[in-house]
Amino acid sequence: MELLGIIEQLAPARALRASFYAYPLVNAAHILSIGMLLASVILMDLRILGFLAAQEYRPFLKLMRRAALIAFCGALATGLPMFAIRAGEYFHNPAFRLKMALIGLAGLNLLALRLFVSGSDGTASRHPAAKLAAALSILLWLGVLVCGRFIGFV
Repeated sequence: MELLGIIEQLAPARALRASFYAYPLVNAAHILSIGMLLASVILMDLRILGFLAAQEYRPFLKLMRRAALIAFCGALATGLPMFAIRAGEYFHNPAFRLKMALIGLAGLNLLALRLFVSGSDGTASRHPAAKLAAALSILLWLGVLVCGRFIGFV
């Protein structure tokens, strides 16, 4: 695809590719963001599932949701430049495509949780569908993690 070649030739992508320090630092920031995202999402999901009962339900979910949003923005901000340096290669990589699909499904799962089983204050209710969405969320995000690790090996 011509667009992918254009993306690879953008000045920031070329600079990132040429720098000895920039790519490892961006990669480390991406891993940090993914770690923070997974930790906050899994802790939030575990609380919805009934674990971590010592934590107050609503304040804990609110804190974890904010942490997850910040971490997702960090992962996006670091993932886009990493994609740009090899856009053509990543676009055709099955692990990358599956990772993107799983991120989309995790987003739809979160949207369903927010629309259909959240309380009026925006927190997930203790409805069985919320527990199902929380369990599915854990599986989807762990799938994202595994696919991300496989990108370099397929």
